[in-house]
Amino acid sequence: MEMRTYVVTGAASGIGAATADLLAKDGYRVIRCDVRDADVLADLTTPEGRESLFSEVAAASGGRVDGLVAVAGTGMPSERTVRLNFFGTIATLEGLRPLLAASGAPRAVAVSSLSAIVAADDDIVEACLSLNEEAAAEAGRRAAEAGRGRVIYPSSKQALNRWLRRAALAPEWAGAGIPLNAVAPGVVDTESARKAFLSDPATRALVSSAMPQPLGFPGPVEPVASLLAWLAGPDNSFVTGQILYADGGAEATLRP
Repeated sequence: MEMRTYVVTGAASGIGAATADLLAKDGYRVIRCDVRDADVLADLTTPEGRESLFSEVAAASGGRVDGLVAVAGTGMPSERTVRLNFFGTIATLEGLRPLLAASGAPRAVAVSSLSAIVAADDDIVEACLSLNEEAAAEAGRRAAEAGRGRVIYPSSKQALNRWLRRAALAPEWAGAGIPLNAVAPGVVDTESARKAFLSDPATRALVSSAMPQPLGFPGPVEPVASLLAWLAGPDNSFVTGQILYADGGAEATLRP
């Protein structure tokens, strides 16, 4: 088999870095994308950044991508979260799909979140699914101004789940032989999670209560990276349109 080429966004830290490192350790070629410390530097919250990603990845890959792992995201309570987590991810998947189509065993996987089943804002979700980025960003701004910024992140991920379930079955994806899935992690021990809430005992207790993980809180990053790598690998030829929860049992606890 020819050497597989993988593209990993959000590869400078956290789950993205762990996934890129795992793929590279296994001997694959990895094109790391992020806003810093990466092979391709691109801000996926802007149209210009998205176009830059497409052109630079096309040049770096030689016109063929075998596996795409779309990890880039943020949890900030602002419109940037909507632009990056939903529209940036969709743009990455759709923009690089022609490069995937050039592969003999193309695979694509995105990172969602367990939080999508806990809370969401209908206005943000519906604006995302209508592919109206400005309306979705405005809905995110309204939520933040109303003191409901915490719902922006799960809303962006719920919209991503719903879009992916529908898109994965389309002629452009399943019809072209490209499995498309998502992994929804629970709370894992990343630097961003430590900065955001794990280091604060009160906030940590609140989150662990809202998202109980019987196998441990917080969870390790490596199993999430392993699942992403498998879904993006040649062995996954028959799983598509799925949201796989890598959450230590939280989803099963919350939705028995």
